[in-house]
Amino acid sequence: MSIVLTPYWTNGMQKLRLEPHPPEPLSKGLRPPAFNPAVHIQRCLAQLRSKDKDIEKYIFLTQLKDADLNMFYKLCVAHMSEITPLIYTPTVGDACLQFSRNYRRPEGLFISIKDKGRVGSVLKSWPKPNDARISVVTDGSRILGLGDLGVNGMPIAIGKLSLYVAGAGIRPNSTVPICLDLGTDNQEFLDDPLYLGLRQKRVSDQEMNEFMDEFMYEMSITFPKLLVQFEDFSTDHAFAYLSRFRDQYPLFNDDIQGTGAVVLAGFVNAAALSAKASGRPLTDQRILFFGAGSAGVGVAHQLTSFFTLNGFSEQEARERIWLVDSQGLVYDARGTLPEHKKYFSRNDYSGPPITSLLDIIDYVKPTALLGLSTIPNAFNQPVVEAMAKHNPRPIIFPLSNPVRLSECSFADAVQWTDGQVIFASGSPFPELQHNGRRLIPGQGNNMYIFPGLGLGAIVSRVTKVTDSMVEASALGLASSLTIEERDLDLVYPSVERIRDISARIALNVIRAAQKEGVDRSTDLRKMSDGEILKFLQQRMWNPY
Repeated sequence: MSIVLTPYWTNGMQKLRLEPHPPEPLSKGLRPPAFNPAVHIQRCLAQLRSKDKDIEKYIFLTQLKDADLNMFYKLCVAHMSEITPLIYTPTVGDACLQFSRNYRRPEGLFISIKDKGRVGSVLKSWPKPNDARISVVTDGSRILGLGDLGVNGMPIAIGKLSLYVAGAGIRPNSTVPICLDLGTDNQEFLDDPLYLGLRQKRVSDQEMNEFMDEFMYEMSITFPKLLVQFEDFSTDHAFAYLSRFRDQYPLFNDDIQGTGAVVLAGFVNAAALSAKASGRPLTDQRILFFGAGSAGVGVAHQLTSFFTLNGFSEQEARERIWLVDSQGLVYDARGTLPEHKKYFSRNDYSGPPITSLLDIIDYVKPTALLGLSTIPNAFNQPVVEAMAKHNPRPIIFPLSNPVRLSECSFADAVQWTDGQVIFASGSPFPELQHNGRRLIPGQGNNMYIFPGLGLGAIVSRVTKVTDSMVEASALGLASSLTIEERDLDLVYPSVERIRDISARIALNVIRAAQKEGVDRSTDLRKMSDGEILKFLQQRMWNPY
């Protein structure tokens, strides 16, 4: 039996770690005579591209991951911009909707409300608990913009963790996808004989709270080195459980904090382009959010950092942000508001409700319009033209996923602003030629943030994920543009450089954790930035 022992330092002492050894090559005769690994990756790529539907490509990649894990990740790493939309947004939305119908083999952990009182024993069924470093946990209650999908939300957890591996070099056997089955209020699934979840309505908040307390405690016992990422919980529960557990365990909520960080990074670069075109100060930004759910409010909180980093007080930063929900402009005199909306509710307006987005734009005169509403085509031609009327280069970020729920398309935004729009979306759109110029849309994709944020948190072994760590991840992404990318007026870097980007974000996160004293890998404090970057890049897992 051949083994590999790798030396590493911890708390000033050198120890040895047992590393997995690359598999032995197959004996002669077990492969065709002319088999060549370099040619085989082209063969797999050709098989993938022969599929004419994205969901079929997703199924092919799922099967490839099961049959040949290393080849799957070779494709992911070598063809990131092509593979990412197939294993994550937008295709993962369809994969979730069809999960129970397309199910072939188990992947990840399913823990149901029926396991309450014995969650620990279910967690212990995971085959390699000592290897576990990162878990994406969802209850399927608000998948993308598709609503309550119950256990059909599992592909979200699986897809995110695939990106941790491809984008940050986290070892595949260190990832733990988990779907919590607390029932579903989706009657279509309850009536579907193929649905794989419990056939019951969602449990009460009290029962869910008790279950989540047990779940998080048992997770900390079973997986003591684990970072938890909450994903696609309903709005109220997303905020509640982030607040409930963030000071007890190392965790973050990607919908609230990851989305906020990636939008902050893009906005930093967009604001610079906008200020240059208008001649106004960089901080002369007025941000209007269309959509006030967990993602919208989470992003709004994160964007206050843009102003506070530029010298504004917290109150002054809050006054530069407006929210619009299903009832129009959010303001105090409108009546009782959900708790998560109160922070940004306006106290400087007390007139009749303003429900028309056009009227709200005319009242606010925003420099930036951000969509997290899941209402397709909400940013229609009059809305976009109104933004262009007030700004020489309007910032328009339709961030809802998947593509069919985007508030507007890149092509429409370019046409209605004569190519002057500063654009980033949640799902990918193709680049365009306009008046002889090459225009490349930004994609405010969380995959720019969470792999690097997770990598930094795991390597520094944090006791909790702080707001400053999330902010540091955003600033690391914002500063990662190359000279060539800046010359193209991009607001996000090329996704093909994701591993380099993740390493730089992780460095920022590690330094922020050290500054707040929440890191347990204290030996990293003695290393220079260059040494940490080299350390991170050397530790990234690569397919054989």
